[in-house]
Amino acid sequence: MSDLYEEALKLHSELKGKISTELKTNLESKEDLSLVYSPGVAEPCRKIAQEKKDVYKYTWKGNTVAVVSDGTAVLGLGDIGPEAALPVMEGKCCLFKRFGKVNAIPIVIDAKDPDEIVDFVKKLSPGFGGINLEDISAPRCIEIERRLKEELDIPVFHDDQHGTAIVTTAGLINALKLVNKKPEECTAVVSGVGSAGSSIIHMIRDLGIKNIYGFNSKGVLNRNEVDKYTNPLYKELAQITNNDGEDITFEAAMAKADIFIGVSVPNKVSKDMVKSMKRDPIIFAMANPEPEIAYDDAKEAGAKVVGTGRSDYPNQVNNVLAFPGLFKGALSVHATKITEEMKLAAAYAISDLVSEEELNEDYVIPSPFDDRVAEAVSKGVSQKAVEQGVAKKIVSNNK
Repeated sequence: MSDLYEEALKLHSELKGKISTELKTNLESKEDLSLVYSPGVAEPCRKIAQEKKDVYKYTWKGNTVAVVSDGTAVLGLGDIGPEAALPVMEGKCCLFKRFGKVNAIPIVIDAKDPDEIVDFVKKLSPGFGGINLEDISAPRCIEIERRLKEELDIPVFHDDQHGTAIVTTAGLINALKLVNKKPEECTAVVSGVGSAGSSIIHMIRDLGIKNIYGFNSKGVLNRNEVDKYTNPLYKELAQITNNDGEDITFEAAMAKADIFIGVSVPNKVSKDMVKSMKRDPIIFAMANPEPEIAYDDAKEAGAKVVGTGRSDYPNQVNNVLAFPGLFKGALSVHATKITEEMKLAAAYAISDLVSEEELNEDYVIPSPFDDRVAEAVSKGVSQKAVEQGVAKKIVSNNK
């Protein structure tokens, strides 16, 4: 691993940034200059001033996303500040371009107050078709996203929260097919109820899973104890999980579960816990770099399907399967928001790429390098946006 870090450091030093701007037209003569800039540029400006929506027609807004971070929850590094977060935001922009053909600009903010961040992003928004919030610590990230979704008329998406949920749900759809279980018949345990865990709980409920036990570091969320939670996110989740208000241990909940989903800490789950689960257990253990239970241990204990966040094992839950196509689809129809239904449409689009003939316990999620993914997600998301009436434009014109 140290060799990898050294190579990465050398590459970043040589490149001085992983992205750059480029010209889309010639700029070699006075005539070119007069078209690109003054006096010719005045005419599109006048058109946009007369009809604001024409900004999509005459500028890059229709295919450009701002990747915004305050640097408070960067990868596994924590609160390292905006400058140190910039390499990650540049990398995210690389993924947008490579996998979705979407332009993305990294923007890091020297501010932690939610009011300041919301105000900044609102002021920034006229120049972008969408906002991707990145590596902002919980629970602030949830408040910031919700406020921006209410106050802006362009898509706002917190990838750390929803990207993981979309891909996890896609894998779960196929895993349930493999074990011949219906979502409404299943019980799930979710370990970690922060930004990613909260979105996962909402999505798998929308999928049809009736009873979910959500665990934080202190134990199970309980609807009978809502008043004791100071975190508003816990209050919200407690009211939609643990249907019977059980004061249950993690071990006991696992014995009731068909599905385990982890976005928490390493080594949370033992082999005995997996053995205690219902027929053909499904395990998505996504703590990085060390999962809640090692892939091999989970399989040896009888898990039918195991997914992790790692690329060196089957069924990698990788956000790059979701966000490029999600934004590509939303931008293509000038969507005003990304709805829960659009996210679920993205999950189904991903899962559908694994055919019945291909489906097996080591292949419930397509590869991030499957070139079909972004287009399939884009199509599913744009169609759902149109159906829901959150699209300003019906015909895709992504370039």
